[in-house]
Amino acid sequence: MQKDLLGIQPLSAETIRHLLTSARRHKAKVRDPAQRDDTRKHVALNTLFYENSTRTKMSFLMAGEYLGAKAADLNVATGSVCKGETFLDTGKVLDRMGIDVLVVRHGMAGAPHLLARNVRACVVNGGDGSNEHPTQALLDALTILEHKGSFTGLNVAIVGDIANSRVARSNVFLLKTMGASVTLVGPATMLSAELATLGAAVTTDVRQAVRDADVVMALRIQAEREKGSKFPSLTEYARYFGVNASVLEGARPDALVMHPGPVNRGVELTADVIDGARSVILDQVENGVAVRMAVLEYCLEGLR
Repeated sequence: MQKDLLGIQPLSAETIRHLLTSARRHKAKVRDPAQRDDTRKHVALNTLFYENSTRTKMSFLMAGEYLGAKAADLNVATGSVCKGETFLDTGKVLDRMGIDVLVVRHGMAGAPHLLARNVRACVVNGGDGSNEHPTQALLDALTILEHKGSFTGLNVAIVGDIANSRVARSNVFLLKTMGASVTLVGPATMLSAELATLGAAVTTDVRQAVRDADVVMALRIQAEREKGSKFPSLTEYARYFGVNASVLEGARPDALVMHPGPVNRGVELTADVIDGARSVILDQVENGVAVRMAVLEYCLEGLR
């Protein structure tokens, strides 16, 4: 056990399996309020998000509540950050107030790591720049495991804004560790050659990447991270890199369609694919709460 969860890369296969097993146990509490308890009623959790979020922030707050903890969000837009307080000072202030868990999202890669070295509280990375998003990869893994039973031998295609995607990085780390093969696909201007060094295949041909895939994961176009357009228009992107029914014909008949959300409908995925029988996007949302419950328990055990 360790008190912080800062990335997937340092985690062993054994630790990943432990977290997924724990998440499957906690999932019953997500679905059935009667099974929730107050075992963590003395724990104080605070989300500290310097970037916008719905799924990650709310699921961490719900995860804390379902464990019986006192969960709150520090609205950065109305806090002392607006008066010039630094990220590290804000974290230290919350730590001295007795907060037990700080869930951090920040535009700077490495921000949660910096905070973890300077506070007593558990620090969980809710996404740092284009670096990692560990709990997203874990919830994606739980969703895949539930539907496929194993990672060994699976072919996973990750389509979209690879260069800016912390989700892609964390998923490559996890999926390769657990025995799956990963292909990254997108416009040449949005691919990261670095990820190829981790053992992922890289291509600009969507149909080639999706062929015989067991899982097709589309990523959001992250316009907020772009410095100038990386493609002519959203229409052009959707035409050449969007996943539609025709593209999916090349995947395995039982292939899963995934997306970390929010989805730009008609851009990364067409509406019929989002709402189709292969889509497990809402399963990902539900699993996000269960995974974050498991992560909180894991870190709190490491805090002892």
